[in-house]
Amino acid sequence: MFKMFHSILVLPLLLLSFLLLAEGQRYEMGAGDLISINVYDEDDLSIEEVRIGPSGTISYPLLGDIQVSGLSPKELEDKLVSGLRGPYLIKPSVTVSVIEYRPFYVTGEVKKPGSYAFHPGLTVDKAVSVAGGFTDRASKGRIYVLHDDNAQPLEGEEIRVSVQLSDVVQPGDVITVEQSFF
Repeated sequence: MFKMFHSILVLPLLLLSFLLLAEGQRYEMGAGDLISINVYDEDDLSIEEVRIGPSGTISYPLLGDIQVSGLSPKELEDKLVSGLRGPYLIKPSVTVSVIEYRPFYVTGEVKKPGSYAFHPGLTVDKAVSVAGGFTDRASKGRIYVLHDDNAQPLEGEEIRVSVQLSDVVQPGDVITVEQSFF
């Protein structure tokens, strides 16, 4: 019964992952994502839910701590297959699914600044709506995003990108709506 219920939950998540790939986007997992790892016919090696830690790692049976941040679910599958193949399993079949993406953040001139759950297909306009919409003082032409892509700017430097309302938001992004001066 549990396996059937688990399969029903994992199927929509797999479809979302395929949609992201179909749009030409490669999703890189990062700290805060909640993932599921299923090793076919190996319940002891399957993990229903594991949150990627702040260091970007997870602890996995037999293999110890594994660096996950920056990998796609498919790349993690390949890494686990190569780690389990040989002394542990002859031909492991591994599936990795993202159950819950790390949140995105909206700051500045919105009615409810804060962190919000990410959903694939989210645009800046939708993200601002989730945050309660623009305040009266918001400048709709001065919206910036700081991407959570592990890029390390120089000390004291911040990489902010000006965005349009139709631009796509990624997990971990920080969207800032500036104040209008007029």
